[in-house]
Amino acid sequence: METSSFFFDLPEELIAQTPADRRDHTRLMVCSFQADDEAEPVEHMRTADFAELVPANAVVVVNDSRVRKSRILARREHAGGSRECEVLFLSSDANGSVWDVILGRAGRHPENGVYHLPGGRSGTISSRNEQTFHMTLDRALEEPWFQEHGHVPLPPYIRRDDSFEDEERYQTVYAKEIGSAAAPTAGLHFTTDILDRMRSRGVQIAPVTLHVGIGTFAPIRTESIETHHMHEERYHISEDSARIINQAVKDSRPVVAIGTTSVRTLESAVDNTGFVCAGSAATSLYIYPGYEFRIVREMFTNFHTPGSSLVVMVSAFAGTGRIRRLYQTAIEKRYRFFSYGDAMYLRRRD
Repeated sequence: METSSFFFDLPEELIAQTPADRRDHTRLMVCSFQADDEAEPVEHMRTADFAELVPANAVVVVNDSRVRKSRILARREHAGGSRECEVLFLSSDANGSVWDVILGRAGRHPENGVYHLPGGRSGTISSRNEQTFHMTLDRALEEPWFQEHGHVPLPPYIRRDDSFEDEERYQTVYAKEIGSAAAPTAGLHFTTDILDRMRSRGVQIAPVTLHVGIGTFAPIRTESIETHHMHEERYHISEDSARIINQAVKDSRPVVAIGTTSVRTLESAVDNTGFVCAGSAATSLYIYPGYEFRIVREMFTNFHTPGSSLVVMVSAFAGTGRIRRLYQTAIEKRYRFFSYGDAMYLRRRD
């Protein structure tokens, strides 16, 4: 399929620049459907209503990765002196001295270029890939350094500087292990009250961890979606979460994924018997139309950027035509899009 099929015109004013006043005050588009039926009754609700919408016997899977303050302002040496440059730190080797990074104005960064970082640190570009660079640091970078010198890695379509509010709101309430360079944004809508209300109805919540990197947010640059390749991202599923999820599969109870990163984790970890394997691994799973979902039956997700692998994934789940129609409805009804925007709840009924 042509990548152009997954683009759409979005009025700029619908791109959310700030979070809602409260996490659960965002709007929620709810669509229940059967794959072979074009009918798609749509309800317009609030995310606060999700606790009562999700089936009482469901397992809800959340991504508990914590966002690192990974956007750093550096200075790059060049013949005329130095120039300010933004560095987004993605992931590192085991000791934290070699990092995959994204650099502002990527075409202007020569190999062996030296970058002066805050706190007296420096890094040198040792090699580059298609969209990232390898930066070797003079000393290993640790979390206190990022906390002191880093900025919240807001995506480029949020056209403002990060603020103190973003340190809380660009993080889920259940975030634990640090490691993401972007938020698993579907989880930003959830409050402790929503989680408690779900549990009180019998819903089980199973956390998994996928550290969000360029694999999630890199754009598709190929003409056809089939020739796009995903970058690897690391994930972990605990023994307890695997047990809860697998029991739901055995009992034919719905597994509800909160966000595309939870979907990728679950679908990457399923074995040939149809059950999820506990443990840690890397995934480059790319889900596009024609993919047969093996674990996920329902999906809670944001409205995604045109032509992205995330729009392609939700199209694989609900159908390309259906997603196109739902997105058009969202635009007509003035839903807010992207990271700080509104959400949709997709429920397969086949």
